Amino acid sequence: MKCIIIDDEPLARETIESLIKENAPNMEIVGRFNQTQSAATYMESNPVDLVFLDIQMPGTTGLEFAKSIPQKTLVIFTTAYSEYAVDSYEVDAIDYLTKPIDDERFKKAVQKAESYHEFLSQKEGLESSLEVNNQEYFLVKSDRKFFRIKFDDILFVEGLKDYVIIHLDNQKIVTRMNMKGINDILPTNHFIRVNKSFIVNTEKIESFDNNDIFIKTFVVPIGNMYRDDFFNKYVAKFQQ
Repeated sequence: MKCIIIDDEPLARETIESLIKENAPNMEIVGRFNQTQSAATYMESNPVDLVFLDIQMPGTTGLEFAKSIPQKTLVIFTTAYSEYAVDSYEVDAIDYLTKPIDDERFKKAVQKAESYHEFLSQKEGLESSLEVNNQEYFLVKSDRKFFRIKFDDILFVEGLKDYVIIHLDNQKIVTRMNMKGINDILPTNHFIRVNKSFIVNTEKIESFDNNDIFIKTFVVPIGNMYRDDFFNKYVAKFQQ
């Protein structure tokens, strides 16, 4: 994977570069930038698979820049401000790392990026094909095969660029589809969209707070635009 680092602090760029060299042998650093404009100019004529991007940047912020980059390019945000975590998922970020960056946390983010990059690279066989057979399951095409997926078996659905990842207990199924398409076929009595990139099965929620939903080992952020809807629909039904 070809990656670039965008951060206005020299020490921060050096730290991320060191973390990449120590923990991501399959990644090639092809650029280091102290402003988003110079990075944008580079990306116009050079392929980039992953961007390590600081949010608090002079001029164009990291969040604004992330909205302008090619759909195929993945983003991991790096920042000292944890309050931006939810906003980062609204622009399809792969992960969000808070400075100072923990070594193990960095490894997990890189592994996630590498896994998603592989998904996006294997476009053949991931074309969208979905058929709802009854009220219990549907068929979806992935990797040249059709999978029979029970609604009850879904933990949550994650959007990634032009694809969705259906998370089951011990399996992830990826298909070319947008979030609206799958949201339209999921039963509204059990599924609710909690941010731009996630739809959760409310029957699988183990706990939650004002910002996150916890399902097994997964943490799903609640988007600002979706928070009231989640609490009104999910929490209210237990208070009736």
